[in-house]
Amino acid sequence: MIRLLVLLAVIVAAPGLAHAQQSPADLLNLPTDGSAASWIIRTFGLLTVLSVAPGIMIMVTSFPRFVIAFSILRSGMGMGTSPPNMVLVSMAMFMTFYVMSPTFDRAWNEGVQPMLSNQITEAEALPRIAEPFRVFMSANTRDKDLSLFVDIARERGQSVGTPELIDYRVLVPAFMLSEIRRGFEIGFLIILPFLVIDMIVAAITMSMGMMMLPPTSISLPFKILFFVLIDGWNLLVGSLVRSFN
Repeated sequence: MIRLLVLLAVIVAAPGLAHAQQSPADLLNLPTDGSAASWIIRTFGLLTVLSVAPGIMIMVTSFPRFVIAFSILRSGMGMGTSPPNMVLVSMAMFMTFYVMSPTFDRAWNEGVQPMLSNQITEAEALPRIAEPFRVFMSANTRDKDLSLFVDIARERGQSVGTPELIDYRVLVPAFMLSEIRRGFEIGFLIILPFLVIDMIVAAITMSMGMMMLPPTSISLPFKILFFVLIDGWNLLVGSLVRSFN
Protein backbone atom coordinates (compact mmCIF):
# COMPACT_ATOMS: atom_id res chain seq x y z
CA MET A 1 0.00 0.00 0.00
CA ILE A 2 2.92 2.34 0.74
CA ARG A 3 4.23 1.64 -2.74
CA LEU A 4 0.84 2.56 -4.20
CA LEU A 5 0.77 5.88 -2.32
CA VAL A 6 4.26 6.76 -3.53
CA LEU A 7 3.29 5.77 -7.07
CA LEU A 8 0.19 7.97 -6.88
CA ALA A 9 2.20 10.94 -5.67
CA VAL A 10 4.76 10.50 -8.43
CA ILE A 11 2.07 10.28 -11.14
CA VAL A 12 0.49 13.50 -9.92
CA ALA A 13 3.70 15.44 -9.39
CA ALA A 14 5.64 14.22 -12.43
CA PRO A 15 4.08 16.57 -15.01
CA GLY A 16 4.96 19.61 -12.91
CA LEU A 17 8.43 18.32 -12.25
CA ALA A 18 9.02 17.52 -15.89
CA HIS A 19 7.88 20.99 -16.89
CA ALA A 20 9.87 22.89 -14.30
CA GLN A 21 12.82 20.46 -13.92
CA GLN A 22 12.69 21.02 -10.18
CA SER A 23 12.70 18.76 -7.18
CA PRO A 24 9.57 18.37 -5.01
CA ALA A 25 11.24 20.47 -2.33
CA ASP A 26 11.84 23.26 -4.84
CA LEU A 27 8.16 23.19 -5.78
CA LEU A 28 7.08 23.81 -2.20
CA ASN A 29 9.86 26.09 -0.93
CA LEU A 30 8.97 29.77 -0.73
CA PRO A 31 11.00 31.65 -3.36
CA THR A 32 13.32 34.45 -2.36
CA ASP A 33 13.30 36.35 -5.67
CA GLY A 34 9.92 38.01 -5.10
CA SER A 35 7.86 35.62 -7.22
CA ALA A 36 5.61 34.67 -4.32
CA ALA A 37 2.45 34.89 -6.44
CA SER A 38 3.63 32.22 -8.88
CA TRP A 39 4.71 30.02 -5.95
CA ILE A 40 1.25 30.33 -4.37
CA ILE A 41 -0.50 29.46 -7.64
CA ARG A 42 1.83 26.52 -8.27
CA THR A 43 1.41 25.14 -4.75
CA PHE A 44 -2.37 25.60 -4.87
CA GLY A 45 -2.52 23.77 -8.20
CA LEU A 46 -0.41 20.90 -6.88
CA LEU A 47 -2.59 20.49 -3.78
CA THR A 48 -5.75 20.64 -5.90
CA VAL A 49 -4.51 17.87 -8.18
CA LEU A 50 -3.48 15.78 -5.18
CA SER A 51 -7.00 16.11 -3.74
CA VAL A 52 -8.61 14.62 -6.86
CA ALA A 53 -5.86 12.08 -7.52
CA PRO A 54 -7.46 9.29 -5.42
CA GLY A 55 -10.64 9.57 -7.46
CA ILE A 56 -8.66 9.50 -10.69
CA MET A 57 -6.73 6.42 -9.58
CA ILE A 58 -9.95 4.66 -8.52
CA MET A 59 -11.55 5.14 -11.92
CA VAL A 60 -8.60 3.62 -13.83
CA THR A 61 -8.54 0.49 -11.67
CA SER A 62 -10.90 -2.40 -10.92
CA PHE A 63 -12.52 -0.62 -7.98
CA PRO A 64 -15.89 0.29 -9.63
CA ARG A 65 -16.73 -3.30 -10.53
CA PHE A 66 -16.11 -4.52 -6.99
CA VAL A 67 -18.00 -1.77 -5.20
CA ILE A 68 -21.02 -1.98 -7.56
CA ALA A 69 -21.27 -5.75 -7.15
CA PHE A 70 -21.00 -5.54 -3.36
CA SER A 71 -23.61 -2.77 -3.19
CA ILE A 72 -26.10 -4.69 -5.34
CA LEU A 73 -25.52 -7.77 -3.19
CA ARG A 74 -26.45 -5.83 -0.06
CA SER A 75 -29.55 -4.40 -1.72
CA GLY A 76 -30.60 -7.81 -3.03
CA MET A 77 -30.38 -9.33 0.43
CA GLY A 78 -32.56 -6.52 1.76
CA MET A 79 -30.05 -5.26 4.33
CA GLY A 80 -29.84 -1.48 4.09
CA THR A 81 -26.85 -0.89 6.36
CA SER A 82 -25.22 -4.28 6.84
CA PRO A 83 -22.45 -4.71 5.89
CA PRO A 84 -21.80 -0.98 6.43
CA ASN A 85 -20.38 1.20 3.67
CA MET A 86 -16.98 1.26 5.36
CA VAL A 87 -16.73 -2.52 5.14
CA LEU A 88 -17.88 -2.69 1.51
CA VAL A 89 -15.55 0.09 0.37
CA SER A 90 -12.62 -1.41 2.29
CA MET A 91 -13.28 -4.84 0.74
CA ALA A 92 -13.49 -3.31 -2.73
CA MET A 93 -10.28 -1.37 -2.12
CA PHE A 94 -8.21 -4.33 -0.98
CA MET A 95 -9.60 -6.56 -3.75
CA THR A 96 -8.54 -3.79 -6.13
CA PHE A 97 -5.01 -3.84 -4.68
CA TYR A 98 -4.95 -7.60 -5.24
CA VAL A 99 -6.10 -7.41 -8.86
CA MET A 100 -3.99 -4.38 -9.72
CA SER A 101 -0.79 -5.51 -7.97
CA PRO A 102 0.90 -6.68 -11.22
CA THR A 103 0.09 -3.30 -12.79
CA PHE A 104 1.36 -1.38 -9.77
CA ASP A 105 4.54 -3.47 -9.60
CA ARG A 106 5.26 -2.93 -13.29
CA ALA A 107 4.70 0.83 -12.99
CA TRP A 108 6.96 0.93 -9.95
CA ASN A 109 9.77 -1.16 -11.45
CA GLU A 110 9.76 0.41 -14.92
CA GLY A 111 9.04 4.03 -14.04
CA VAL A 112 9.27 5.06 -10.41
CA GLN A 113 12.40 3.21 -9.34
CA PRO A 114 14.55 4.35 -12.30
CA MET A 115 13.38 7.91 -11.75
CA LEU A 116 14.15 7.82 -8.02
CA SER A 117 17.58 6.38 -8.88
CA ASN A 118 18.16 9.27 -11.33
CA GLN A 119 18.49 6.82 -14.22
CA ILE A 120 15.75 8.57 -16.23
CA THR A 121 14.14 11.99 -16.13
CA GLU A 122 10.63 12.80 -14.96
CA ALA A 123 9.49 13.30 -18.55
CA GLU A 124 10.69 9.79 -19.44
CA ALA A 125 9.26 8.25 -16.27
CA LEU A 126 5.68 9.45 -16.70
CA PRO A 127 4.91 7.42 -19.88
CA ARG A 128 6.52 4.36 -18.31
CA ILE A 129 4.36 4.72 -15.21
CA ALA A 130 1.18 5.22 -17.21
CA GLU A 131 1.77 2.43 -19.75
CA PRO A 132 0.83 -0.49 -17.42
CA PHE A 133 -2.49 1.21 -16.69
CA ARG A 134 -3.08 1.63 -20.43
CA VAL A 135 -2.50 -2.10 -20.93
CA PHE A 136 -4.89 -3.00 -18.11
CA MET A 137 -7.63 -0.65 -19.31
CA SER A 138 -7.28 -1.76 -22.94
CA ALA A 139 -7.63 -5.42 -21.93
CA ASN A 140 -10.81 -4.73 -19.93
CA THR A 141 -12.57 -2.24 -22.22
CA ARG A 142 -15.32 -3.33 -24.59
CA ASP A 143 -14.73 -2.56 -28.25
CA LYS A 144 -18.23 -1.05 -28.49
CA ASP A 145 -17.56 1.42 -25.67
CA LEU A 146 -14.15 2.32 -27.09
CA SER A 147 -15.66 2.89 -30.55
CA LEU A 148 -18.29 5.18 -29.03
CA PHE A 149 -15.76 7.59 -27.55
CA VAL A 150 -13.48 7.34 -30.58
CA ASP A 151 -16.37 8.39 -32.83
CA ILE A 152 -17.36 11.23 -30.49
CA ALA A 153 -13.75 12.47 -30.36
CA ARG A 154 -13.48 12.39 -34.14
CA GLU A 155 -16.78 14.26 -34.50
CA ARG A 156 -15.28 17.01 -32.32
CA GLY A 157 -12.03 17.06 -34.26
CA GLN A 158 -9.98 15.66 -31.36
CA SER A 159 -7.02 13.34 -31.68
CA VAL A 160 -7.65 9.71 -30.67
CA GLY A 161 -4.14 8.34 -31.15
CA THR A 162 -3.35 5.13 -32.99
CA PRO A 163 -5.16 1.77 -32.66
CA GLU A 164 -2.19 0.50 -30.62
CA LEU A 165 -1.92 3.63 -28.44
CA ILE A 166 -5.37 5.07 -27.86
CA ASP A 167 -5.36 8.50 -26.25
CA TYR A 168 -6.08 8.44 -22.51
CA ARG A 169 -8.93 10.93 -22.81
CA VAL A 170 -10.67 8.34 -25.00
CA LEU A 171 -9.56 5.18 -23.21
CA VAL A 172 -10.37 6.23 -19.63
CA PRO A 173 -14.09 7.08 -20.14
CA ALA A 174 -14.53 3.96 -22.29
CA PHE A 175 -12.97 1.85 -19.54
CA MET A 176 -15.17 3.45 -16.89
CA LEU A 177 -18.30 2.75 -18.93
CA SER A 178 -17.26 -0.86 -19.45
CA GLU A 179 -16.57 -1.38 -15.76
CA ILE A 180 -19.92 0.08 -14.71
CA ARG A 181 -21.72 -2.10 -17.25
CA ARG A 182 -19.94 -5.26 -16.10
CA GLY A 183 -20.66 -4.36 -12.49
CA PHE A 184 -24.39 -4.20 -13.23
CA GLU A 185 -24.24 -7.43 -15.24
CA ILE A 186 -22.68 -9.23 -12.29
CA GLY A 187 -25.14 -7.53 -9.93
CA PHE A 188 -28.08 -8.81 -12.01
CA LEU A 189 -26.83 -12.38 -11.67
CA ILE A 190 -26.28 -11.87 -7.94
CA ILE A 191 -29.75 -10.49 -7.25
CA LEU A 192 -31.73 -13.16 -9.15
CA PRO A 193 -31.59 -15.93 -6.46
CA PHE A 194 -32.67 -13.47 -3.76
CA LEU A 195 -35.56 -12.30 -5.95
CA VAL A 196 -36.72 -15.90 -6.32
CA ILE A 197 -36.63 -16.36 -2.54
CA ASP A 198 -38.66 -13.16 -2.08
CA MET A 199 -41.25 -14.37 -4.59
CA ILE A 200 -41.57 -17.78 -2.95
CA VAL A 201 -41.96 -16.30 0.53
CA ALA A 202 -44.46 -13.72 -0.73
CA ALA A 203 -46.55 -16.43 -2.43
CA ILE A 204 -46.57 -18.55 0.73
CA THR A 205 -47.53 -15.67 3.02
CA MET A 206 -50.29 -14.56 0.65
CA SER A 207 -51.72 -18.09 0.45
CA MET A 208 -51.76 -18.25 4.26
CA GLY A 209 -53.67 -14.99 4.45
CA MET A 210 -50.92 -13.04 6.21
CA MET A 211 -51.57 -9.81 4.34
CA MET A 212 -50.17 -7.45 6.96
CA LEU A 213 -46.85 -9.24 7.42
CA PRO A 214 -44.09 -7.91 5.10
CA PRO A 215 -42.65 -10.83 3.11
CA THR A 216 -39.16 -9.29 3.25
CA SER A 217 -39.03 -9.64 7.03
CA ILE A 218 -39.54 -13.40 6.64
CA SER A 219 -37.34 -13.90 3.59
CA LEU A 220 -34.31 -12.09 5.05
CA PRO A 221 -33.18 -14.97 7.32
CA PHE A 222 -33.61 -17.44 4.46
CA LYS A 223 -31.55 -15.26 2.12
CA ILE A 224 -28.78 -14.93 4.69
CA LEU A 225 -28.84 -18.69 5.32
CA PHE A 226 -28.78 -19.41 1.59
CA PHE A 227 -25.82 -17.07 1.04
CA VAL A 228 -23.87 -18.59 3.93
CA LEU A 229 -24.55 -22.20 2.90
CA ILE A 230 -23.29 -21.69 -0.64
CA ASP A 231 -20.22 -19.82 0.69
CA GLY A 232 -21.34 -16.77 -1.21
CA TRP A 233 -18.51 -14.40 -0.36
CA ASN A 234 -15.93 -16.89 -1.60
CA LEU A 235 -17.83 -17.47 -4.83
CA LEU A 236 -18.51 -13.79 -5.44
CA VAL A 237 -14.99 -12.50 -4.78
CA GLY A 238 -13.43 -15.37 -6.71
CA SER A 239 -15.66 -14.72 -9.72
CA LEU A 240 -14.97 -10.99 -9.62
CA VAL A 241 -11.20 -11.45 -9.46
CA ARG A 242 -11.24 -13.99 -12.32
CA SER A 243 -13.40 -11.69 -14.46
CA PHE A 244 -10.45 -9.37 -15.15
CA ASN A 245 -8.19 -9.97 -18.15
